[in-house]
Amino acid sequence: MQRTPLPRHLPTSTVTTAVLLVGAAAVPPATAATRTGGPSQRPPLFSVAEISARRIATGDLVAAAKWGAGEPVDDPAREQRVLDSAAGQARKLGADPRLTRLVFRDQIEANKKVQRGLHRLWRDHPGEAPTDRPDLDEAREEIDHLNEALVRAVADAAPYRRSVTLCRTALAVSAGRVGRDRSLDELHAAALDVALRSVCAAANGVPRDGHA
Repeated sequence: MQRTPLPRHLPTSTVTTAVLLVGAAAVPPATAATRTGGPSQRPPLFSVAEISARRIATGDLVAAAKWGAGEPVDDPAREQRVLDSAAGQARKLGADPRLTRLVFRDQIEANKKVQRGLHRLWRDHPGEAPTDRPDLDEAREEIDHLNEALVRAVADAAPYRRSVTLCRTALAVSAGRVGRDRSLDELHAAALDVALRSVCAAANGVPRDGHA
């Protein structure tokens, strides 16, 4: 795909960058950590933050695919399938399907935040819109692999969610490291915040933002 130049306020958000970020999507980061010296080298909840960042990167591909096809960002049927699949996988792993569904609702909103941000950019700067259209089905296949890895990562993170305060601290450290490692621009960093907001807030049955 042709590289799409972006203005200075979004220096790293390109479709080419997204392809690189999701290239190893099917391999959970915790596995890689074990091979290179053990998960102790990475902070708790790193895998959750890292996989979330990779999932957010697919928003660039989906945005370009929908832009080229003239399709809307929202796809309620697809979103419901993702939520149901994630909850079902969580049950099979003995994890909390309610928490998993909340996390994936945020993941979906984060991805759409990227899509909307890029669509606004391309409407305002038509010359910077992608000239090639990625295959949406292929992008969603990458997302499905990431979804499976993320469900496992959220399930494995259960011990860190016993304390909401400690969970939030560990998640903030992990998210900060992921953001630095990937040099996330403003749009994608904001999307990562959205993607992670229920990981700890829903711990031990504590509802997010005061809502049941």
